[in-house]
Amino acid sequence: MTAYSEASTRRLPRGWAHFLLQFAIWIGFYVVYQIARGAADQSVSRAFENGQWVIDFQRSLNSMIELPLQNLVERSSVLIQVTSYTYWLSQFAVVGIALLYVYFRAHERFFRFRNTLILANLIGLVGYVTIPTAPPRMFPQAGFTDTLAHHAAVTHDSSLVQFSANPYAAMPSLHSCDALIVGVVMALAVRSRWAKALWLAWPAWVWFSVMATGNHFWLDIAAGIAVAGVAAAIVYRRRLLAR
Repeated sequence: MTAYSEASTRRLPRGWAHFLLQFAIWIGFYVVYQIARGAADQSVSRAFENGQWVIDFQRSLNSMIELPLQNLVERSSVLIQVTSYTYWLSQFAVVGIALLYVYFRAHERFFRFRNTLILANLIGLVGYVTIPTAPPRMFPQAGFTDTLAHHAAVTHDSSLVQFSANPYAAMPSLHSCDALIVGVVMALAVRSRWAKALWLAWPAWVWFSVMATGNHFWLDIAAGIAVAGVAAAIVYRRRLLAR
């Protein structure tokens, strides 16, 4: 073994083979998940019925907070771009970066972190099949607009997005679910106070972004938070019981 390969192995917690295996597991899961999500229940009428039910339920509580948030964002070109990039990057790019950071810098947290994300996304996939729900952007009659379609370079009509996504997969919001899992784990993994504060604020920013771009109702976000809690409780059950 050369000096370079020895140094590389030392930098990897468990060697190249283990690292590449974890990379393959996550990429493989994500590809299969996206294909399965795109092929999930495509009952358009049922999705719109469920979306309308969410609107009616939130109106009954006087809690249609998504509309003022969307109006606020669409008055600012900066907010439009930042929230749009947040929507597109939070569920894959940020999750991937967080997984890499935890793998290298807080390896003892990696397996539970990975397993919580995978389990949460599988639970969410069940939700997409059983409760197809149209997102707010598909209800212009209720006052919503499709912020991404009007202002972003990448939209839901882009060919790659159409291939891998189910447009009626709003309930639960896995953007919100994954952001919560990532935010908590990363806040525990990093050391500096400012970094901890930023990661703790990350879920709230994602929740704001997905509502302000017309992609999720707050009820979708609440369901995503519940999914994150269930997945974490299952994966961390032994540690929780020990405490």
